[in-house]
Amino acid sequence: MTALIGERLRSHRLTAPARTPVGAARHMLAVQGQEFLAGRWALGIRSAGTPTLAAVDAAFDRGELVRTHTMRGTLHIIPAEDLRWVLSVTGDRQLRQAASRQRQLGIDAALIARVESAFRERLAEGGRTRAQLFDDLVELGIDPSGQRGVHLIYALNVRGILVQGPVVHRDDAVSREQLFVLAEQWIPESPAPEDPLAEFFVRYVDGHGPATAEDFAWWSGLPVTAAREAAERGRSRVTQIGEGVFVGSSRPRRAAGSDDAAVLALPMFDEYYISYADRSAVASQKSMALIGPGKNGMVRASLLAAGRIAGAWTHSAAVGRHREDAIAEPFDEALDPDAVAAALRRYAAFVSTH
Repeated sequence: MTALIGERLRSHRLTAPARTPVGAARHMLAVQGQEFLAGRWALGIRSAGTPTLAAVDAAFDRGELVRTHTMRGTLHIIPAEDLRWVLSVTGDRQLRQAASRQRQLGIDAALIARVESAFRERLAEGGRTRAQLFDDLVELGIDPSGQRGVHLIYALNVRGILVQGPVVHRDDAVSREQLFVLAEQWIPESPAPEDPLAEFFVRYVDGHGPATAEDFAWWSGLPVTAAREAAERGRSRVTQIGEGVFVGSSRPRRAAGSDDAAVLALPMFDEYYISYADRSAVASQKSMALIGPGKNGMVRASLLAAGRIAGAWTHSAAVGRHREDAIAEPFDEALDPDAVAAALRRYAAFVSTH
């Protein structure tokens, strides 16, 4: 067990859980959420006690959490209070990176403005699903197929016009959908940090350290030069523990009885694995090949043992049901099956209350 792994388990709230899922979200700032259930479990596994999916969904329904394209063109779950200032740092870069594809789709500023006006009118009456927004596009004479609809919504997300907020609840299955709402109506005004770029780096280190400016560049999607500037501007608010390696100045308190060697069932795209330029500290080359990202960009749900990737697991999220037990795929025969079963039961308890 290395000191780095122990510190990362603590920073990620895996051995120092937050009191609530919202507290976990505030500590992490943003967790990857393109697979909606996985993003919610990322908060659940970082929360004390017996967190439930229902509790995370209630935070979305109250407007404390939202989901949108915060960085790298990727959906993240983020505290609503932090969204505007984060997009002030990442939004322009995301728009520039999408510009070429949007030109191929015939999306220009005039079309985006037209769609924004129409969506504002429709959403003034309440939230709408993505399918409903696509229907609205068709009524406007805009074909949403071929990723055109997705990119129009993306353009409004990154501009801070739309967010995904309330959960579309289902009685017979776990919900995998949210309503799109107008950010200005859904998210209350909150003060921006004095230096958003420095704040971005500090908050990343708080939730992900030990980490470097290069790790932050990968996670944030910012150029390395901007990431290094952020590190320099935020240096007084973090602690340097090695050459260019930082941890938060205020460390979360480890839970009584927490065990760095414990087996944990991490979700798809979990921050503990995905959010570093160099992932070799927590996974072997073989494990990385088996977990991903694969050619399709997917990162599998993983089993963590002693802070390193030791297996994968699958469940029935793909069909929106959880009637089947999760299936473990150990990469190492020495992985304790009882510990794996206990980790998967914790997930089952989380998802069973929806």
